[in-house]
Amino acid sequence: MGFKFEELIAWQKALDLSADIHELTLNFPQDEKYILTSQIKRAADSINLNIAEGSTGQTNKQFSVFLGYAIRSGIEVIACLHTAKKRGLIDLENFNKNYDRTEEVIKITQGLRNSLRNGDQSVD
Repeated sequence: MGFKFEELIAWQKALDLSADIHELTLNFPQDEKYILTSQIKRAADSINLNIAEGSTGQTNKQFSVFLGYAIRSGIEVIACLHTAKKRGLIDLENFNKNYDRTEEVIKITQGLRNSLRNGDQSVD
């Protein structure tokens, strides 16, 4: 792999989450295409895209800012999952599975961000 972000577990898991969310939305009704479907997919994509963008050519402080964006996008995915469940678009099993995956990505990304703040040079 040629870019630093490709080696980051946070990015790898975020990329997998993005694919999972895409699969989940294939069952959403057509009238949600430009509403919730679009919103949750963009939020999920934003996680891995911010990790990638922030990882190259940035200081640790700047990278930490991008990781903050990624974390907030993860929280947005969680909120969209709640909305989808409330609207009856997903069942409890799909909600829990995707909630857990999103929470894992958020926690891993927070851990990476904390390591940058603590001066861990291994992620430079």
